[in-house]
Amino acid sequence: MATVEQNPLTEGLERLPVHPTTLVIFGGTGDLAKRKLLPAIYNLAHEGALPERFNLIAVSRSDIPHGDYQAMAREVIQEFSRRPPDPKVLDRLLENVRYVPGTFDDDSMYERLKECLEKFDEDGGLVFNRAFYLSTAPQFFSVIVGKLGEHGLNESPESEVRVVIEKPIGTNLAEARELNQAVLSVLREDQVFRIDHYLGKETVQNTMALRFANGLFEPIWNRNYIDYVQITAAEDLGVGTRAGYYDTSGALRDLVQNHMLQLLALLCMEPPVTFSADDVRDEKVKVLHAIHPPTVEEVPDMTVRSQYAQGMSGGQGVPGYLDEADVPKGSRTETFAALRLEVDNWRWAGVPIYLRTGKRLARKITEIAVTLKPVPHLAFEQQGSVGVQPNQLIMTMQPNEGVAISIGAKIPGTRMRIRPVNMEFLYGTAFLSQSPEAYERLILDAMRGDATLFTRVDEVEAQWRIIDPILQGWAQDDSPLPQYPAGSSGPEEANGILREGHRWRTI
Repeated sequence: MATVEQNPLTEGLERLPVHPTTLVIFGGTGDLAKRKLLPAIYNLAHEGALPERFNLIAVSRSDIPHGDYQAMAREVIQEFSRRPPDPKVLDRLLENVRYVPGTFDDDSMYERLKECLEKFDEDGGLVFNRAFYLSTAPQFFSVIVGKLGEHGLNESPESEVRVVIEKPIGTNLAEARELNQAVLSVLREDQVFRIDHYLGKETVQNTMALRFANGLFEPIWNRNYIDYVQITAAEDLGVGTRAGYYDTSGALRDLVQNHMLQLLALLCMEPPVTFSADDVRDEKVKVLHAIHPPTVEEVPDMTVRSQYAQGMSGGQGVPGYLDEADVPKGSRTETFAALRLEVDNWRWAGVPIYLRTGKRLARKITEIAVTLKPVPHLAFEQQGSVGVQPNQLIMTMQPNEGVAISIGAKIPGTRMRIRPVNMEFLYGTAFLSQSPEAYERLILDAMRGDATLFTRVDEVEAQWRIIDPILQGWAQDDSPLPQYPAGSSGPEEANGILREGHRWRTI
């Protein structure tokens, strides 16, 4: 008799009990819903990780019948799912999908939504938990939350109500505070799940496991042994069709303020008492508060911004940012940002942490590189030897999730010649399967009410406290914006923020 092979992904998804839930996606016909959310929901269903009783409602402006939306959902799941869909699983999932048309400020739409929710409760013979996912433009966040409150959808005496909010949370500290106040005037903080999909990546979560589950690393995780840290989020693509959004955002707001500062906080946080949501987030907030925000006068010495010019990418000539469709003439929006920060606490004082992100760089990669201080030994410097290079620990989030340690090793031969070699751990190889998509983990956590991987209100405001002065300094600087060729590792000016003896890793 053939045995059924256990899928290693099921352990990672942990089939913890999830109360029967109705998930509502505002912006259900949008790009995020099509490319990420619907495929993630299917893959959770495929793994048996969804609640046993699960319903999905999509809300959007197009006035289409349920059947048309179900057909569209089937198409995008078949196109974007990380595995070929099982027809039986897909059919079962789509049976309980409904569509509610209407604009986000239309009171009648919320009444129709309420009727749909109550019909699911009536047919199911129980009150389902409700999770509202705001997959919309940021200007609708407070509108939708306000309307949920007006129509009594913000709470239920017999079930849990949760709201998932996508980034960005404002475009500066004042806007973030205003949005948070609007949301928290309707909802409790424990109902709000501010999503940062980077935190759903396995290697990001593994940062905590690497540090706190291995005696090998924790003793050296401090200023006595670490020379400097680099966090890189490089993309090889340009702005494409997103120029309308991107030009009002830029690299600093788009990636540094949220994703990259979260990576920094996870890397530098102290061990939490438990891995509960608030204990983890308490430690991250302490790190963010310990970062010295640059004054406006310090901004030129601690930060660099730049735009990509025309160049070569993927063997083809590509236009510069200013020549992309829908980019305003003379735009000063940065497509590359680099900055030097320090965490001014006992563990990290004096250790520079460099962050850089950009579009149209040489390749797509997101990584954290921790460089240890060099050993004080000159005996290995012989002809033909690369010499003793500082050890590095490299955690790669994409494209290939894994961890590598760079160590010095002897080159075969009669002489003592040294060069760096890598010891590598790759998720796909070690666990014989691809990692779940970040949205799979985060959607499941939101339905379970586990906020560990979501951003708390004080975290959001602490992140903006660091970024606001940089935005102000850049706004006051009218000097020409540096350019870097598309397909390169970024502008030469980025070297100017490095301390003596430090260098950027090659992209």
